Amino acid sequence: MMRTAYLGLLLVASCCVLSGCSPRSDKYHIGTESRSFEEMTDDAKVTYEINREYIKDDLIHTIHIDVDTYLGVVTLHGSVDHQEEATRAIDIALDHERVTKVISNLVLRNQALSPRGVVYQKTPPAN
Repeated sequence: MMRTAYLGLLLVASCCVLSGCSPRSDKYHIGTESRSFEEMTDDAKVTYEINREYIKDDLIHTIHIDVDTYLGVVTLHGSVDHQEEATRAIDIALDHERVTKVISNLVLRNQALSPRGVVYQKTPPAN
């Protein structure tokens, strides 16, 4: 009976170590974020507003596009049905006032749409 309890405890401890529950884990820890709370909320708001524009757009299938924002830089991941959908998604993201650039990792139905990680910069307004 004692041996069964010992083996059960050993199994639970092993699972915790293997799953990252160990105090020596290299996983994300609260408090290591380099952005301020205000920057994180601004980025979350940008992501929300871009997703909202995608939902309103008839050309974009939002379920297939993931939007990540970090300090005003938007990264798009996912798959699109055609080039026009990707172009429209990039344009909507670039049109947001707080976006400085867009990195596109979009693919065209399991084919590389363009080299992954293509960066699109905003053009400065003409004077």
